[in-house]
Formats: sequence, C-alpha cells, structure tokens
Amino acid sequence: MISYPNIDPVAISVGPIAVHWYGIMYLIGFAGAYAFGVYRAKRSNGLWTKDMVSDAIFYGALGVILGGRIGYILFYQFPAFVDNPLIMVRIWEGGMSFHGGLLGVIVAMYVFARKYQKHLVDVTDFLAPFVPIGLGAGRIGNFIGGELWGKPTDVPWAMIFPHDPLQLARHPSQLYQFALEGVALFAILWFFSQRAKPRYCVSGLFLLCYGVFRILVEFVREPDTQIGYLAWGWLTQGQLLSLPMVVLGAALLVMGFKRNLYPQK
Repeated sequence: MISYPNIDPVAISVGPIAVHWYGIMYLIGFAGAYAFGVYRAKRSNGLWTKDMVSDAIFYGALGVILGGRIGYILFYQFPAFVDNPLIMVRIWEGGMSFHGGLLGVIVAMYVFARKYQKHLVDVTDFLAPFVPIGLGAGRIGNFIGGELWGKPTDVPWAMIFPHDPLQLARHPSQLYQFALEGVALFAILWFFSQRAKPRYCVSGLFLLCYGVFRILVEFVREPDTQIGYLAWGWLTQGQLLSLPMVVLGAALLVMGFKRNLYPQK
C-alpha cells in the first residue's frame, strides 16, 4: 500500500480568502486549452485566429461551469433538488458533473458557432483535442481533495483517503482517470488531429474514447453514495451516461469517413 500524500486542498490562504487546488486546476485546464488552441490556430490557414480561440475558451468555461453544476444536480441530486431547488445555487457545497459540463459546452459552442458563422462540428473538432488538459487537471484536483475514490482493493498501490469514513485501502481511481481521460486521451486526439480529418471524426473519437475510458474506470470507482448501483450490482450512473457517448462517437466516426467532408471557413 502507498501512503496518501495528504496535500492541503487549500493552495493559498490570505486572511479569509482561500484558493483551493481544485480551482487552480480549472485555471490550468483553461490556460492549457488556450495555449494549445493558439498554437493550432496559427497553423489553420486562417480558419482560426487567436481572438477566436480566446472567445471559444470563454464560452467553453461558461458551459463547463453552468452545465457541470446543473448536470450534477439533475443527474446525481435530483430527489434533493425536487425537495429544495435552492441546492442548485449552493456551489460552496461542491458537485460538478462531466456529462452536464459536456452538454453545457455543446450549447456554448453552438452560440459561438453562430457568432462566427462556423459549422458547429468544425468548432468541436478543433477544440476537442484540448479538452483532456482540463479533464486531467480536474482529476488531479479530485485526488488532492481526497474525493471520488475507488473501491476497496489489495493492489500494492492502494491508498487510504483521509475523508473515507471506513478508512479502507482503495483504488486511487482519480489517478486512473487522470492517466486515461487526461494523458492518454490528449495523446490520442492530438496525434489523430495533426493532419486535417473529415468533419465529425475528431469529435467522434473524443466521445468514443472518453466514454470507453469512463466506463472502464467506473468498475473500480466507488459509486455515488446517494445513488449506488443502478442494476446488476455494478452498473453506475457514470457508465449509463457514458454509453450514449460511445454510440454517438462511433456513429460520428463512420459518418465522417463515409462523407469525407473537410471543414470549411
């Protein structure tokens, strides 16, 4: 077993003001996406500019935050929301959903695409390779916060998380997700999109790979206590929400290569 590093979740504290690592991870994600976006924009033959990238990151940040919060409440806290709708604005209590954030980003990118008169999927194809930066950073934030831990295990790298009431050795599933959703997904999408691909393909590969990675990790991640398993003693809400991503991602890849349409200005 490996000792959990027990890092203080508060990175900087000045009087009553406290900056948490999780918030810093969000900033790293957005900053990384902006930097790589600008790099790719310079090689887009005028299809993208630095200002467009900046605008897209701003729209995307709004989509992540609003969609992530709304999605968490609707997907994971709906009974509590019905009893008390005010929990939607209790952001200090935590709670964000990737799948809700994804839907929020899609809506935000639709607005962005309308503004710049671009095809929605051309926008998502351009931005998809940068999303894993934020996903990976977010999982490191989860790890530092000692939350979203895995199931009990006896593997040599198991850890005991300080907030676990049972104090059991568990899978550090946050690090598994960092490796898959962050590092591996970034590498796959970055190299896949090095050369122009038909419309739908990059977005499709993102959906397919993320969905598969998330479904796999959910087998060793502890389900949300307020929901538990949905069926058969193993199906989780995260897996159920990820399955449509796998199906849609595969369909977009087939559609993209079949139609062989390339982005237009």
